[in-house]
Parts: sequence; C-alpha cells; structure tokens
Amino acid sequence: MRSVATIMKALALAGALAFASLSLTGCGSDPVEKDETINWSPQRIYTEAKESMGEGAYDRAIKLFEKLEARYPYGRYAQQAQLEVAYAYYRSLEPAQAIAACERFIRLHPNHPNVDYAYYLKGLVDFNEDLGLMASISRQDLTERDPKAAQNSFESFRQLVTRFPDSKYAADATQRMKYLVNALASHEVHVANYYLKRGATIAAANRAKTSLTTYPDAPANEEALFIMVKAYDQLGLVDLRKDAERVMRKNFPNSIYFGSGKISDEPWWKLW
Repeated sequence: MRSVATIMKALALAGALAFASLSLTGCGSDPVEKDETINWSPQRIYTEAKESMGEGAYDRAIKLFEKLEARYPYGRYAQQAQLEVAYAYYRSLEPAQAIAACERFIRLHPNHPNVDYAYYLKGLVDFNEDLGLMASISRQDLTERDPKAAQNSFESFRQLVTRFPDSKYAADATQRMKYLVNALASHEVHVANYYLKRGATIAAANRAKTSLTTYPDAPANEEALFIMVKAYDQLGLVDLRKDAERVMRKNFPNSIYFGSGKISDEPWWKLW
C-alpha cells in the first residue's frame, strides 16, 4: 500500500502535467496577429497613414508612419513620415512625443524644404500647452503657473521667423509671438504684484524691472512701472521712485494709475 506522501506527490505531478497541457493547447489555439502591411509598398503605407489622419484615426496613422520609417528608413517617404508623425502626435494630444518628433526631424534634416514647418509645429505644440496664460487669472493664480511652455513656444517661433522669414508660417508665428510677449510680461507683473501685496517689496521691484527689461514693449509694463514706484516708495528709495515715476509719466501719460489726473496732497501712488 502506497504511503500518503507518495499519493500526494503523484496527484501534484498529475496536476502540473494537466496544467502544462492546457497551457500549451491554449497557446497553440491563439491566433497570431497578422501584419496587414507586410507586402505593402512604402507608397501604400504612406497613403494609408495619410488617410487615417484624415479620418482622425491618429493612433493608426502613428503606427503606420513609424512602421514605414522602420521598414524603409532611406526611402523618400521616410523623411515625410517623420514630419507627419509629429503632427499625428500633436493631434493625439501627446505634446511630449510631438515635440520630440519635431526636434528629431530638425536635427536629422536641417536643410529639408519643410523644416520650417517643424519649427512652426514645435512652437504650436507649446503654444497650445499654455494658451490660457494671459486669460487664466480668473481660473488659476498666475503665480502658480510655469511659463516654460510659453517661453519655449516663443523661441521656436523666433527661430522660424529668423531663419525662414519668407516661410508661409512666418506671419502667423509673428502674431503668436506678440501674444506670447504680452502673456509672459503679464505673468511677470502678476508675480510682482503678488510679492508687493505680501510685503516682499524688493522682490516685487526686481520682478517688475525684469518685465521692463525683458519685454520692453509689452502693455503690461504700465503696471510694472506702477509697482516699481510703489515698491521704491515703501523702501524709501526716493531717487529710484522718482525715476520710475518719470518714465511712467512719459510713456503712459494717461495711465489709469494716475487716478483723475489731479495730484492730491499725498503722492498719487498712495491712493492705491
């Protein structure tokens, strides 16, 4: 008569063999995914990818463009696929991958006829990442926002306009740069005002000065000068306060910060 231990060992072995048999059967029954593009020409892969883009199937387009480049890396469709995939990532709301694809294209093909578009698209991705910078004060304190995306967008557009002034994207890039300058200046001034309200007077004056020197033509600099006047007055820096007021009166003679325009017994900035 076999011992209990022997019986248990035999049962365990039988179970293991049954499980292995089922596993092998299951693996064998799973259909292997077939690559529909295996015999496609590069032109067909590219055409299919473009059609997918047109239909809004950006995930499929990305897979096809990447497959095209991997399979035919030196063909004429490969370069265009590298650029198209950047746009597909952009429309798929994957900004990091879109920017990486743009940068890769610029690095690999600096003299490509369409490299201006790579700069434009890179700027556009960052621009839309921080589109609400100027208008978001009601939704989020600007002091809590990182202006890095706006700065990167401006730099991409600046390179486009500088290197390719005749590009068909240059005019739009220039308009977006103007918006970004105002947005970034507004960010600096808002932070300066934040510091001033919390008693960080020196930091407020320095932040307002940064806006003036970095973005000299931005409308927000009217408020930047006003903050500098208030900050220097609170610090007892009379000469600097007078200089800031003089510059403000010269550049913004009708500023709302002058109140009614009448000088009271107290300096006008004391009213605010």
